[in-house]
Amino acid sequence: MDTQSTYRAGYVAIVGEPNVGKSTLMNALLNQKISIVTSKPQTTRRRVLGILSTDEFQIVFLDTPGLLAPKYLLHEKMVHSAESALQDADVILVLTDVSGGTTTAAAVEQALTGIVGRKNLILVVNKIDTIRREEALPIIDHFARQGRFSHIIPVSALKKDNLDDLLRTLVREIPVHPPFYPPDIVSEQPERFFAAEFVREAIFKLYHEEVPYSTAVDIIEFKEREGGKTYINADIVVERDSQKGIVIGKGGMALKKLGRNARTEIERFLGRPVFLDLHVKVRDQWRESESWLKRLGYSGEN
Repeated sequence: MDTQSTYRAGYVAIVGEPNVGKSTLMNALLNQKISIVTSKPQTTRRRVLGILSTDEFQIVFLDTPGLLAPKYLLHEKMVHSAESALQDADVILVLTDVSGGTTTAAAVEQALTGIVGRKNLILVVNKIDTIRREEALPIIDHFARQGRFSHIIPVSALKKDNLDDLLRTLVREIPVHPPFYPPDIVSEQPERFFAAEFVREAIFKLYHEEVPYSTAVDIIEFKEREGGKTYINADIVVERDSQKGIVIGKGGMALKKLGRNARTEIERFLGRPVFLDLHVKVRDQWRESESWLKRLGYSGEN
């Protein structure tokens, strides 16, 4: 493999409003789940890096938090994380979906906020499988006439439709460059990061209203034990005693179900058995605490 003259490698940031399918798209392109996915918006809080390597190219995908108006200090860190990904990117995928109907154009305009003077913009129109072809064509034509995107590619991330076309386009757009990472890794984040993320995913799927957004996961201990089983001790951080009661549930049943669901995903990802020890702790207004956000990994820089 002549990495000096033919190999291509580059960073591709995926940006867009909450819940348009950014994490689903990255997982589909990698053919591996590394970014958590739920039906609720604002699930992703930190930039998640996913690496796709072949003998001809390496694409480093940056899955970013959805763009939103900050309400808490946590949100400010999330927005900063998305903005920093744009600075690193060789190509920016602006992701929207057609499920919003007339709001699609407005969503794209919001996603473009702060992206000035970039020529390497690709618009990816997601969830194309949810409408008829004749309905999709006017949407694509609308953006094509604006001339701001080098390519406009309709896809279904969930059904993996037209992803080959998207990949071929990305390979042409990234520069000739040696690989940035060894070919056998899919992310630079440590295993404990993904353990915390899969616990958060289980929280988002199991609980409703404000509880998932008021919750964080703090990995206290992560170590190998004899027999090949990984021991993970994690605190689920909430803001109020009432939320602690909801997370634990009557007789601890909700917390047990949460643990089972999270453990299944962690074991799938790690490929080995896990003992998951969960506890619930109240930390008042942690979303507004600089020290707690730093402890939980929300520095705004990654």
